[in-house]
Amino acid sequence: MKKKRRVFEVFNLSFLDVVSCGFGAIVLLLVISKISEPEVIENITADLSSSITQLKLDNSALYEKSAGLAIQLKEGRREQQRLEKKVINLQSQYSSLLDEQQAVNVTSASEDAIIKQLYRARQSLTEEMIRLQAIKAPKRSDSLIGGVPVDSEYIIFVIDTSGSMQQFAWSMVRRKMQEILEIYPRVKGIQVMNDMGDYMFSQYSGRWIRDSPARRKAILTRLRNWMPFSNSSPVEGITAAIKRFYATDKKISIYIFGDDFSRGSIQDVVDTVDSINRSLQDGPRRVRIHAVGFPVLFSQSGAELNVSRFAALMRRLAEDNDGSFVGLTKLR
Repeated sequence: MKKKRRVFEVFNLSFLDVVSCGFGAIVLLLVISKISEPEVIENITADLSSSITQLKLDNSALYEKSAGLAIQLKEGRREQQRLEKKVINLQSQYSSLLDEQQAVNVTSASEDAIIKQLYRARQSLTEEMIRLQAIKAPKRSDSLIGGVPVDSEYIIFVIDTSGSMQQFAWSMVRRKMQEILEIYPRVKGIQVMNDMGDYMFSQYSGRWIRDSPARRKAILTRLRNWMPFSNSSPVEGITAAIKRFYATDKKISIYIFGDDFSRGSIQDVVDTVDSINRSLQDGPRRVRIHAVGFPVLFSQSGAELNVSRFAALMRRLAEDNDGSFVGLTKLR
C-alpha cells in the first residue's frame, strides 16, 4: 500500500506572518530615521557654524598678529637704516679726525721749519737792516687792529660754503666771524653772502642789514647750519658784492673766507675787481678787501696748487684794494 505524499504549501500563513513582520520592522526603522533626521541636521549645522565662527576668530587673530609683526618689521628696518647712517657718519667723523690730526702734524712740522728759517734769516741780518728796523714807521690815520684797517662803516662777509669748509673748518669760520664783528663795535650795515653770491637772508637780498646785537646774534646762529651750494671759488661772491653795494659815499670792507681757488685766471679776477672797485681821484678804493685763508687742504694730496692759487689771489686782491690777507696755520 502506497503512502500518500505530503504536500507543502510555500505561501502558508506562517510565512506570510514572518514576511509581514519584516516589512513592518523596515517601515518602523524608516519612520524613526525620518523623525530624527531634522535634529541630526540641526546638530551638524550648529557644529559647523561654531567651527566656522571659531575659524573666523582665529583668522582675525592671525591677521592682527601678522599686522603687528609687519609694523615691527618696518620699525626694525627703519632702526637698521638709522643705525647704518649713524655708522657711516661715525666713520666719516673718524676719517675727518684722522685727516685733521694729519693736517695738524703737517702744520706743526711746517711751523717748525718756518721758525727755523726765520731764525736763520734773523742771524744773517745786515747792519743796514738792523738800522732800518730801529726806525719806527709813521703812524697812519686809519684805525688799525692787528694790522687790519677797521675804519669801514659797512662790512660784507663772502664765505666759501663748499663741502671741505663745512666739514673741516666751519667751527673756525664761526669763531673768526665773531672775532671780526667784535672789532667793529658799531657799523651802519652788515651783509653775508656765500662765494656764489647767494645771501644768507633772502629777505635782505640786495640791501643792508641794519646793525644791532640781535641781528649779529641771528647771523651767528644762522651760520651754524647755513649750507647753500658752492663751487669753491670766491670770484662770483666778490664781484656780486662790489657790483651791488659799491657806493662813492660809503666805506665798505669785504671779508673773504675760503680755502682754495681751483679754476680760472688770477689775473682775470684781479682785472675784473680793478674795473668795478674804482678809487676816487686816485685816492683809496671805496671797498677794502680782506681775506682769511683756512688750511683745510694742506693734508690732501694734489690740492697744494689750489691752496697756493687761493693765497696768491687773496694776497693780490688785499694788496690792490687796501686790505689784509691772513693765512691761518691751524683749524683750532
